[in-house]
Amino acid sequence: MKPLFSIITVTYNAVDTLERTIRSVISQREHIEYIIIDGGSTDGTQEIVDVYKSYISYFVSEKDSGIYDAMNKGLKAATGEYVWFLNAGDTIHFDTFSNDISERISQMPSLPDIIYGETAIVDNTGRFIQMRRLHAPDKLKLSSFKMGMLVCHQSFIVKRDITQPYDLKYRFSSDYDWCIKCIRKAKNIYNSGIVVSDYLSEGMTTANRKASLKERYEIMKKNYGALQVIFLHGWFAFRFFIAKISGLKS
Repeated sequence: MKPLFSIITVTYNAVDTLERTIRSVISQREHIEYIIIDGGSTDGTQEIVDVYKSYISYFVSEKDSGIYDAMNKGLKAATGEYVWFLNAGDTIHFDTFSNDISERISQMPSLPDIIYGETAIVDNTGRFIQMRRLHAPDKLKLSSFKMGMLVCHQSFIVKRDITQPYDLKYRFSSDYDWCIKCIRKAKNIYNSGIVVSDYLSEGMTTANRKASLKERYEIMKKNYGALQVIFLHGWFAFRFFIAKISGLKS
């Protein structure tokens, strides 16, 4: 049996970007259920959802306590073997992804716990800007995320039975914490070797970068130890300084 992917979009007042995401998801046609969790939009977002309601497995629009609270609602509503989060403005890179990846993993002795791949960055019209600066490692393991979130959340597909709720004490980086927890529980991680998603560059974390980085630092200390994280950040700062000096010289 080919697995079912529960694709979850959380949104709030995203009338300009949501339709592109919906059309991307429903173009997959096979092996998906689509879940949209809306925070009570007032800008026409709900009217867009209504146009495509026959393709949407579950929809709710109500006030929530932020993006990760909404994601937790999506997890509760999901019934597929895998969960996959795409925010409004994000899209699946290939129209045939769910069918192609299902074909591949259904031939394996057991389904992988995590499927991942690369990420393209797009603007708010969906136009390609560049590939994500942090590249997905050939072999993803727990130590990989010491170097930051090497796999974008939108290109990180997880077996539902190893997930747990997002920690609401993190306002901007709970996805980083969640991915690390999933990797800890995963026994079999599969690199798809392809671009999985197109990520809208102006997300919530991008808009709140300073606060997000502070949270990520705390998450890194919790998972990898303070001394190791301090050493790594010292190396990051030194590398940045050298790159800047080299740029000035050239």
